[in-house]
Amino acid sequence: MSPSDSDPRSINQLLASLPDEEYQHLAPHLEYIRLSQGQVLYDRGEVIQQVYFPTRSMISLVSVLKDNSTTEFAVVGNEGIIGIPAFLGGKFTNSRALVQIAEGAFKIDAEILQREFERGGVLQKKLLLYTQALLTQIGQNAVCKFHHSTEQQLARWLLCVQDCLGRNEIFLTQQYIADLLGTRRATVTVAAGNLQEEGMIRYSRGKIIILNRAALEATACECYGIVTNEFARLLNY
Repeated sequence: MSPSDSDPRSINQLLASLPDEEYQHLAPHLEYIRLSQGQVLYDRGEVIQQVYFPTRSMISLVSVLKDNSTTEFAVVGNEGIIGIPAFLGGKFTNSRALVQIAEGAFKIDAEILQREFERGGVLQKKLLLYTQALLTQIGQNAVCKFHHSTEQQLARWLLCVQDCLGRNEIFLTQQYIADLLGTRRATVTVAAGNLQEEGMIRYSRGKIIILNRAALEATACECYGIVTNEFARLLNY
């Protein structure tokens, strides 16, 4: 069975958390789409027309400066939703939603989701709690960049990616990771080399395999636990 034929609740945790009655209001409007690496779901200043519930994809929320340099400030996978301003009422944002690891997502018209959000009920509560959890991730990521080593940040980031995808293989180059973390490729190369020497990962050009998650968790900074615990507390993930 392909993802487009399956129940969206089986592959997106936020949808799975809704009671059946409220989910059925959304179901006729959910459309499965394939995503591609590098695809921009929305860019800064654009009115958000579609909202996305990722399946086994990873979407980065990135800040883009005038010189086109970018830094990731949050990641979203099958635990969440892309397009928060659509239901909060802001309509657009100054960030970019960029597909880093592609599989698929269920999309819905932003106006339809906003209408269902305004009904109140569990959907509204879950979306607001998810927004709070995402804000925790954004804030913790900002702290992390200033107070923790690149090796700790890389370990944390790899754990987040694995959580988003539900698999051990990650197809991203070190340059790509460096751009997302806002650091130099050489710095990421050294950090990745240390993780590999300790047997936590194995990497070659464009591919990283997580070998020892427990060791990676021990190496990652406290930020990973703070964020995952907050998602669990707020959303029972």
